[in-house]
Amino acid sequence: MSTVPLFDPRRIPVVGTDAHLPRVQPQTLQPQALQGRFAGAHVWTPELLSEPRFLERLPVDAAVLVPLVLRDAGLTVLLTERTAELSSHSGQIAFPGGKKDPQDADSVAAALREAEEEIGLQRAFVDVLGSLPVYTTGTGFMVTPVVALVRMGFALQPNPHEVADVFEVPLDFLMDPANHRRHAVDWAGARREWFSMPYVEGEGTVERFIWGATAGMLRNLYRFLLD
Repeated sequence: MSTVPLFDPRRIPVVGTDAHLPRVQPQTLQPQALQGRFAGAHVWTPELLSEPRFLERLPVDAAVLVPLVLRDAGLTVLLTERTAELSSHSGQIAFPGGKKDPQDADSVAAALREAEEEIGLQRAFVDVLGSLPVYTTGTGFMVTPVVALVRMGFALQPNPHEVADVFEVPLDFLMDPANHRRHAVDWAGARREWFSMPYVEGEGTVERFIWGATAGMLRNLYRFLLD
């Protein structure tokens, strides 16, 4: 969730992967286990909290929904591809979400509202588990990730002005650090490092290049579930 840079993140070399780290065990990725983890007093250390700033602006409070869809084959993470016409974060893979509005009671309300406005995900199908720590993007968005289970039966209606595509990635793929790639580049006077989690669909014809803040928040979810 950082603005389109002056480089193609796909072309930045991979400096390492984390295949040596343990993956989150399948039993931890069950709905009841997730509910227990968020409900308990779980002590853990987030790995990523902010990106180097490359846009001077006042901080903006924002929230995203991290929707974990209850599929028969296992939980999936619902993600969006933003349209190329948007003024910020255009063309990138993201969670549904955006800026908090004055009428939003809290980050949960903002995330649910944004998900309904962006992709038509009705609140009746969403059961909020809890929130992860605020993640501050290089563009100054202070994002609260709100994690939720999404029950089957929903019908999405993406806003064509904001969302180019909606897709799902298996949660167990994203919670396996062997799929977490590290990148680094010197840009705009600073050393910038980030994760990517490329996911290839079906017959290998479509690659979903998850990177930046979206990958950073998923990495924090990995740490939350692992620790």
